[in-house]
Amino acid sequence: MQNQRVLVTGGAGFIGSNLANRLATDNDVIAVDDTYLGTAENLADDVEFVEADVLDDDSPVDVDVVFHLAALSSRNMHESDPQRGCRVNVEGFVNTVERARKAGCETVVYASTSSIYGSRTEPSPVEMDVEAHTAYEASKLARERYAEYYANHHDMNTAGLRFFSVYQGFGGNEGHKGEYANTVAQFADAIAAGEAPELFGDGTQTRDFTHVSDVARACELAADHELTGVYNVGTEEAYTFNEMVELINDALGTDIDPAYIECPFDGYVHDTMADYSTFHEATGWEPEIDFEEGVRRVCEPYLEDAAETN
Repeated sequence: MQNQRVLVTGGAGFIGSNLANRLATDNDVIAVDDTYLGTAENLADDVEFVEADVLDDDSPVDVDVVFHLAALSSRNMHESDPQRGCRVNVEGFVNTVERARKAGCETVVYASTSSIYGSRTEPSPVEMDVEAHTAYEASKLARERYAEYYANHHDMNTAGLRFFSVYQGFGGNEGHKGEYANTVAQFADAIAAGEAPELFGDGTQTRDFTHVSDVARACELAADHELTGVYNVGTEEAYTFNEMVELINDALGTDIDPAYIECPFDGYVHDTMADYSTFHEATGWEPEIDFEEGVRRVCEPYLEDAAETN
């Protein structure tokens, strides 16, 4: 993507800031964020930052492409306040897309979720039946239906990307998320501090861990190809939490055993893995950073800090 005027909502957040910084090299990028789950410190100097809420009507939308990543991205946030979750994730989406459409924008790429597949050890294809078991999942499915409306009724390009367990680490742009950060970031930070990471159950649950740089590239490709529909963005590989802890220990040169605790959530998803073939066929995208390399990148800042201290 080059020489485009681009809006990234949730642009100061974890995924949004990585995308905004990537695009700003060759485009005019505006990052809109209310800073609830983001910080302007994540953004490069050549990204225009606007502090605003996606429910407001005064943020800039006169753009060529909208990347809508703004959301309440935690299950717990939605279960504690489903009405607010709906307003932000559904009404905020419609408000942004409708305002952008009226301003002449024809291409929208937005974040959906892989959570709607439930627990599966086999790769999940986009055409399989899905259900909402949490308010968070319901809000993302609602986005997909509204995107379908904008594609069918207004002839817009609307691509929904179902992300699988995106990570980067506290040394990247994930640091501000704290307890809402991916488990890779949280476990690496605990182990680097000499603390035992807490794993639910026996640690055999699996995730398709996808590095944020691959996700940002996927977002750009979806816009470049003016896609419509829903697509998976994952690696088609799954690692257990126990294996993750082993990889972190290997990368840090530590030997910290995890602590196993009872899962506090009903309906906890035990296993996930993507089938990204549909997206690959449409764009040629495939992941470039395997999980072992990704864990090394997460751990590098801790090793650098240790080297400077010694």
